[in-house]
Amino acid sequence: MDFLEFSGFLNTVMGDNGFSTPVDEDKSRMLHFLMEHMLEVNKTMNLTAIKEEKVVVVRHFLDSLTILPFLPKNAKMLDVGCGAGFPCLPVGIFREDLTIFALDSTEKRVRYVRDTAAALALRHFTTIADNIDLPVILYNVPSRTGCNIKPKTYAELCKHENIVATKEANGDISSVSQTRSLCGDRLDIYSGNDDQTVPFMSLGALG
Repeated sequence: MDFLEFSGFLNTVMGDNGFSTPVDEDKSRMLHFLMEHMLEVNKTMNLTAIKEEKVVVVRHFLDSLTILPFLPKNAKMLDVGCGAGFPCLPVGIFREDLTIFALDSTEKRVRYVRDTAAALALRHFTTIADNIDLPVILYNVPSRTGCNIKPKTYAELCKHENIVATKEANGDISSVSQTRSLCGDRLDIYSGNDDQTVPFMSLGALG
C-alpha cells in the first residue's frame, strides 16, 4: 500500500470511529513507516499474526489510539506486554508530551520497540529539517521527553544538511564521546548541563 492510499484509508477509518480531526501528513508518514517496518521485521521475528495492511490499520493503529482521550497531559504510561509496540508506538507518535515505558517478557521484542522508536524519531527530525531553510539544532533532554537520542541515531541525523548541532543534556559523557567519534565535524555539540560544559569541551564540544 503506497502512502497516498494508506493515508486515505487511515483517515477514513479514524473518521468513522469518532476522530474528527484528520491525521496530519507527518503523523501519517510515521504510521506508514511503522506499518511497513513492522511487516518487514515480522518476516523473521514473530511480532504479530496480522499481516494484511488494512487490518494493521484497524486492529493495531486504531485500537491503540482509542486510549488517547484517557491519557492526561504529560502523563507517564507503562505498556505492559508491549509485543510489537502496540499501543506504545502509535500513542507516542500522537502524544509527544507523554513519557512512555515499554515492558515485555521477551528481550528481543523490547529491543525491537526501542529500535523502532529511535527510527521513528529519526524520521520526525528529518521531516522537520526537510521543510525548513534554517539550520536545525537538536535538543536531547531525556529527563523531560522520556526519549534519549543515541549516538547511532545522531550519526544518521547529521547526514542531513540542515541538521548542524545538538544541545546534549542526557548527562552521559561516554555517549558524547561516541557521538563525537561517529559524527566528527558534521555535528556540533553543546552541553545542555552547565556542570558538564568543561568535560564536554574536552571531548570536542563547542561549549
